[in-house]
Amino acid sequence: MQKTSFNTRQPELAHSDNTSSRSPLATALALAATSLGLGVVQLDITIVNTALSSIGTSLGGSVAELQWVVTAYTIAFAAFILTAGALGDRVGAKRIFIAGFAIFTLASLACALAPSAIFLIAARSVQGLAAAILVPNSLTLLNHAYTDPKARGRAVGFWAAGASVALTSGPFVGGALIALVGWRAIFLVNLPIGAAGLWLAWRYAEETPRLAQREIDLPGQIAAIATLGTLAGALIEGGVLGWSHPLVIMGFVAAAVIGLLFVWREARAPQPMLPLSLFRHRMFALTALVGLLFNIAFYGLIFVLSLYFQKVNGWSPFATGLAFVPMMGMVLPANLVTASVSERLGAPQTIALACVITAAGCVALLPMASGTSYGAIGAQLMVLGGGLGLLVPSLTSTLLGSVEKSRSGIAAGVLNATRQTGSVLGVALFGSLVGGNNVFIAGAHASLLISAAVLLAGAVAIWLGRAKD
Repeated sequence: MQKTSFNTRQPELAHSDNTSSRSPLATALALAATSLGLGVVQLDITIVNTALSSIGTSLGGSVAELQWVVTAYTIAFAAFILTAGALGDRVGAKRIFIAGFAIFTLASLACALAPSAIFLIAARSVQGLAAAILVPNSLTLLNHAYTDPKARGRAVGFWAAGASVALTSGPFVGGALIALVGWRAIFLVNLPIGAAGLWLAWRYAEETPRLAQREIDLPGQIAAIATLGTLAGALIEGGVLGWSHPLVIMGFVAAAVIGLLFVWREARAPQPMLPLSLFRHRMFALTALVGLLFNIAFYGLIFVLSLYFQKVNGWSPFATGLAFVPMMGMVLPANLVTASVSERLGAPQTIALACVITAAGCVALLPMASGTSYGAIGAQLMVLGGGLGLLVPSLTSTLLGSVEKSRSGIAAGVLNATRQTGSVLGVALFGSLVGGNNVFIAGAHASLLISAAVLLAGAVAIWLGRAKD
């Protein structure tokens, strides 16, 4: 599940001695603040997809502009999350968390008031930046509030469960709000959540120790944003201008050059945002690769299916939201059985199985055409959700087990960044395939085949590499 790969700050962080003297209520309310921070981020991952058709109709946006509405958020999220965790370490997680919640809330208001698609895209990028700030620092505050390992484990479960509810309910809530009020309401709903989270964090969360020696890798951060943005832009505009267009070719070349500069910088930086030494661990590199490939397939298809339900089949946003509920609803039950499956098969084998199951769901969706009933594709969609739920716990535990414990926080952050990068690439690529005139179904079928191929590639990679380093 998307939530479980977030950048965790491990119990090795110093805790103040007075946390144990705090009242249980105060500690619980601090936990509620962190849960709201993660939940609002998860809500915006799924709720916006139900509004894509309505946004396009209202603001006159093309499929390419709708892609940017989704990818602007994800690019900022993926590019900033590692730096945001380091910033919380340096300045204090409470300060950064409150700032992130304030920025997210104001950006949500800007999204709701957007007069044009360009304005909305810009506001969404600010939302993504704020999401990157909220996620790692929410767990830092949680770890600081709970010093007992057992209590911390229960708190993390509550923190994650709130995100699961937000992820699952996003399509339904979005569809209902659009039907009752309009698409702008999906952003306005973040305002009361933000107000509650800000007050709870300000009142009940305790500041964490500052680590003045923690440096911010600004050149690496700039290069990461430029690489992701340029690559996504080339993929999106390739579907509009054509893959042989000079600007598209220049975009791919620029992304490759900047990407190489990013790797060069990270190999030499004293405190890199992306420690390349982690990738020397075979299983770490493989799980990061699988996370990238899985999100290309899954979240790229979410974008395609959202447009299919509304633009091709003519469903309302509410009906579209309902269509996604069974799929997202399969994530949590699959999460719960993953541990027993991993104990029986082994974690790498479970990851491979999840990829194969999801690939089978993609292939089973190939008969999808204009006017296909939900009854003909509903089971396949549930298979996709089940594959996601089965994959992520095993993926995360395998990745964390591949590195020394002291580096598990940055390792989880890298996994989350690579998965979000996969989401960027999936939406950009698949959106370009379905964006042309009268080619949607052909593009959707191509997207399904590509998804099946990359998922099977991930399954083969993790299966062959499952031997110990």
